[in-house]
Amino acid sequence: MSSRSKKLLLLQRSLIWFLYLFSGYILYSKKGYLFSIFITFAKVIYPLSIFWLQIRIKRSEKFLPIDSAMKTSQLWFNLLPVLASFITVVLSILNTIFYLIDKVI
Repeated sequence: MSSRSKKLLLLQRSLIWFLYLFSGYILYSKKGYLFSIFITFAKVIYPLSIFWLQIRIKRSEKFLPIDSAMKTSQLWFNLLPVLASFITVVLSILNTIFYLIDKVI
């Protein structure tokens, strides 16, 4: 991998983390712009999703380590954190977008 592509990858990852951390700041410090159940879900899962992502990145694992030999419980154990984190990302970024729209308008 060339030096330029490494720098671009680092910049992309930094922007994504900045956006996600800024979304967490808005989620916890400002009023929620979504239904309260979505805000509560996002507030509970948000720290867990950061922790889960750091573990996956540090170990360089696949985000969905699923194979055909898995039992149902193993499948759910691997699938539920991914689904919860994905939903939390969507909810926190939507909340931030609505916050920014409210501040601009």
